[in-house]
Amino acid sequence: MRIENMIVTLTKLGEKISVYLKKGFPPEMKEAIKQSNQHNLWFTEENILFSLNAISELLCEEKLNEWLFPYKNKIPVKYPKKIAVIMAGNIPLVGFHDFLCVLISGNIFIGKLSSQDKFLLPAVASELIKIESSFKDRIVFTEEMLKGFDAVIATGSDNSSRYFDYYFGKYPHIIRKNRNSVAILTGDENIEDLKKLADDIFLYFGLGCRNVTKIFVPENYNFSMLLEALEKYKHGLSMHSKYLNNYEYQKSILLINQVVHTDTGFCILKEDVLLASPISVLHYEYYSNIESVLKNISENAEKIQCLLAKEAHTESMVLFGKSQQPELWDYADRVDTMKFLLNLPQD
Repeated sequence: MRIENMIVTLTKLGEKISVYLKKGFPPEMKEAIKQSNQHNLWFTEENILFSLNAISELLCEEKLNEWLFPYKNKIPVKYPKKIAVIMAGNIPLVGFHDFLCVLISGNIFIGKLSSQDKFLLPAVASELIKIESSFKDRIVFTEEMLKGFDAVIATGSDNSSRYFDYYFGKYPHIIRKNRNSVAILTGDENIEDLKKLADDIFLYFGLGCRNVTKIFVPENYNFSMLLEALEKYKHGLSMHSKYLNNYEYQKSILLINQVVHTDTGFCILKEDVLLASPISVLHYEYYSNIESVLKNISENAEKIQCLLAKEAHTESMVLFGKSQQPELWDYADRVDTMKFLLNLPQD
């Protein structure tokens, strides 16, 4: 399929999803959403719909053209390769971008879905095939052992990445590990800025690698406005049993160990040098100047997915409220998936 036709097809898929979000989903999609929620309680209907909406906004002609312009003379590949994609299941449809990249490049997608997210992507793929039937021969989902592939894209934890390295290291590959996101506050933020930051912290219950797990704050920072902004999520989080169980557990551990912390009644703020924090806990660290924070972040770049701020201090920074709305060109771990797929050996 020519790239122009591909863009038209994907734009139609984006429009289709947008219409469904406004007017209601067909039975197959509705069932996939229902099954996802029942199978994985972290996948609330609200979070699934947020993810679908983000996808629909990405699949527009203008953004697709902008994203694909640098690759336009290489798409599609002359000799399609079978790409095994092992997907994470931490947030709904987290593997969609890899799915998209494999198809746009002209390769064949072999998807190994996470047991935590096994209904949504096949449902979206089915809608795509209804628009363009030729995709049917280029999309495969399997629960069996992967075999007969030419390259691998695998996303998982630090532990699973060692397994991936062992089994797939001899193939061309992208292997992703644990990452977290951090934010820099200056003290000049207003309540609306901090409410946007609350989205970056709590959307998807903080389970995504683009969720903020740690904030850097200036010395003598006044937390009162931030705590007020976080209240935006109090009701929703307090009503979710799995989240609440995590919060109660983390609170108990801190109380037993007599660790100083701030308890909001639904989340905990704790001073800590670690980037990663447990569900319901937000780490913070004081700084004396921005340069020291940027140096710290640079030294830990391999552990950080996104760096957020009210205003961009560097070109790669993400603005508050945008961490869970990446653009098509915002590649996970800053590894250009399209470049990888288009540069596979052709024979």
